[in-house]
Amino acid sequence: MSHPAIAPNHVAVVTGGASGIGLAAAMRFAGLGMKVCIADLGGDRLTSAEARVASVARGASADVMAMAVDVSRIEEVSELENEVRRRFGCADILMNNAGIQPGSTIFGPPENWQRILGVNLWGIIHGSQVFAPRMIERGRTGLIINTGSKQGITTPPGDPAYNVSKAGVKAFTEALQHELRNIAGCKVSAHLFIPGHVFTALTARGRTEKPAGAWTPEQTVDFMIERVTAGDFYILCPDNDVPRRLDERRMLWAAGDIVENRPALSRWHPDYAEAFARFVKGE
Repeated sequence: MSHPAIAPNHVAVVTGGASGIGLAAAMRFAGLGMKVCIADLGGDRLTSAEARVASVARGASADVMAMAVDVSRIEEVSELENEVRRRFGCADILMNNAGIQPGSTIFGPPENWQRILGVNLWGIIHGSQVFAPRMIERGRTGLIINTGSKQGITTPPGDPAYNVSKAGVKAFTEALQHELRNIAGCKVSAHLFIPGHVFTALTARGRTEKPAGAWTPEQTVDFMIERVTAGDFYILCPDNDVPRRLDERRMLWAAGDIVENRPALSRWHPDYAEAFARFVKGE
């Protein structure tokens, strides 16, 4: 059994669908008999991804479309929604997955920050605001799955723009789900997808073989579908290195910085190293 929105002839839209988790999700949805639209930046990568998705779709290329979209631009997301409705009808699943991680520093170039926030945060806001109203109006069960990150919860040092963008995704998706569940008759739900270590082009950093600790995109998507079907809002994925309990302890410690009035990011503060180690062990 899978979620009722994941059904033959239903429509799934996946941004960032030309590679990684997005492509794995598009392949899985197509293999389950859905009509699939992948949106990503244009070029050979998108063309190749469209062919791969079509190779597993029940209706082959008739059930698949690809569109070059910059999700940071709301006019392009609006055109995507128009084209999906024209070709397939209203979306049953919107997976706001497009994301970039070029690296950042606190005092780095403003345009770098703007691009990261534009894709990672505004892309999710745009997708939700553009697609959700018609999904709600139709009165059919639907899913909005927004790809967040553990870095948006524990905010480790090293890539502040990415952390800020994913912290925003968490806050936005929580607010979106609260809004949806308080709309009379609404059958659309939002979910925060929080992958673990996944081996993709975004995380490869020059490596050609999957590290032992990482999950594949396909494993991650299968877990996502399982937990969406179970009704989870927070889809917190483990991997081969980090079990759920360790994620939980890290997140609880991060929240504890506020409650205990510790220094910011105390997990990485030398004065708190031993206390954090004991906390992780449950001492």
